[in-house]
Amino acid sequence: GGSYPQKNAEILSSQYGINLFLAGLLLTFAWAVHAVGISKSHLLSYLITLMLIQLLWMLWYLCRSCTQRRLIRDKDTHAGARWLKCGITLFAVITLILDSFKIGYYIDFSNCLSATEGIFPVTHAVHTIIQVYFLWCHAKDIIQSFKTLERFGVIHSVFTNLLLWTNGVLTESKHQLNEHKERLITLGFGNITIVLDDHAPQCNCTTTTLCSIFSQGIYYLYPFNIEYHILASTMLYVLWKNIGRKVEHHQQHKTPFKFHGITVGMIFGLIVLISTIAIVVVYLIQIGRSKIKSELALTMFYLHAICVLALMCTTGIVALLIYRLEDRSLDNSKNPARKLDGELLVGTAAGSWLLSWGSILAIICAQAHPKYTWYNLPYSILVIIEKYIQNLFIIESIHREQEKVNDDIKTLRIVTVSRGSTLSLSPSYKEIYNGRATRDGGEVPCLFRGTVCGRETDGGGAGAKEETSQENSSATHSASDFSFYSRNSVTSNKRRILKNIAAFLFLCNLSLWIPPAFGCRPEYDNGLEEIVFGFEPWIIVVNLAMPFSIFYRMHSAASLFEVNCKT
Repeated sequence: GGSYPQKNAEILSSQYGINLFLAGLLLTFAWAVHAVGISKSHLLSYLITLMLIQLLWMLWYLCRSCTQRRLIRDKDTHAGARWLKCGITLFAVITLILDSFKIGYYIDFSNCLSATEGIFPVTHAVHTIIQVYFLWCHAKDIIQSFKTLERFGVIHSVFTNLLLWTNGVLTESKHQLNEHKERLITLGFGNITIVLDDHAPQCNCTTTTLCSIFSQGIYYLYPFNIEYHILASTMLYVLWKNIGRKVEHHQQHKTPFKFHGITVGMIFGLIVLISTIAIVVVYLIQIGRSKIKSELALTMFYLHAICVLALMCTTGIVALLIYRLEDRSLDNSKNPARKLDGELLVGTAAGSWLLSWGSILAIICAQAHPKYTWYNLPYSILVIIEKYIQNLFIIESIHREQEKVNDDIKTLRIVTVSRGSTLSLSPSYKEIYNGRATRDGGEVPCLFRGTVCGRETDGGGAGAKEETSQENSSATHSASDFSFYSRNSVTSNKRRILKNIAAFLFLCNLSLWIPPAFGCRPEYDNGLEEIVFGFEPWIIVVNLAMPFSIFYRMHSAASLFEVNCKT
């Protein structure tokens, strides 16, 4: 009976958040298509209002937590990992730089911009600072008081961040689309109606140099702002799911990140990262200069991506084969953070799959095939396969139970109670394993395949103990020691391989996040898909799918970092 009102509160709060998001989404869409009577100031006013409401709720929560800081609160040990907090802090710092650029941009164009365009970055900067502090202090909280009110406050924060993410994605996508149209104009495509979607201010800048720096710098910083808001919304969503949750109190094993043992994976991953940055720089310089240079840039991009994706597929298959050789149980306990990770991996991968299937279909149906477009076929196929394999590896890794540390087991001692009601300390692990334990009247501690147990024997009186010679005992000890250490060595080697694979895939996903995030998008520049599907339909597909594809790479990198710590 007591859970029924809380379930209602969860449903009501989720519906409130969805309606909040849909209203903002339609307002954003209306501004993007230049709807009559809708200006950017209306959209920014709506976002400012949402941020101010969230600020009031966060300040109220922080003040209430400060007055109750002596109370012992439940915590979700899986939520709000330290590396995740450090990542969102890094993105938040770059977001603050973006806000300062927007303030400078507003000052230079203050004669023809509305006041909301100056208020928005200031409000957003304050919102960013307080939200990061809130997440650092309370991301692990399991709220048990004022639950109905807190549900509405947290879900409001989730959808506020999602709307800010949507606004950033749209602004950045419009900029990328304008650049693509300018390249088409340069290359002389006359069969496509090209109209630049220009939201530039209708007045002159007071300082031309500063205006150029601010306007260009803003779009290079948007990818970090986009990742900041999506990370914040996921952390807040986990906090919302944890409201009123009952957790089992058990000690969580800390798994700090260590560079020891992952040198090979880091070296190959850094090679991929450096080469990707070089490819992106050359691509952005060459694309749109001329038809020949554009084709060479696309060919270079596809060949590099094919090699990287093939390596990622191979390492992912090796990791899955190692898992198949191990007999490890899965952790099926309730964990909102882990469940959300798996759902986001599969859900956001659909963005890349949509683009890849569109490219495959365009290659099959197109009448003319320039040479460079054939590289798009293996690239698109590998994108689909690589995400299949990587998702399997990550989801299985985060669900596997952690191995017990052998060094801790070696030092284990078992206290047993003898028939005479006296306590005796059993032999050490090695003695138990090697069969040297003395049987003391009934209960014999034993160790079999890494599990410690107590075994009872039929004992009436004083049984005679079988005696073995010192030579046979030494031989037995040597054989069992060799078996133990060889098994330990195999397990250690498997763990080292898995850690190197996780480190390599982590850096590869960071590498593959860079090209689309910073404007290297062959889906725009290939041209084949636009001919088959039409310019506007394909651009709509790319603009819808690309944000999910970009987020997938960053989320995969974060998940692989966790896998590396856990392995």
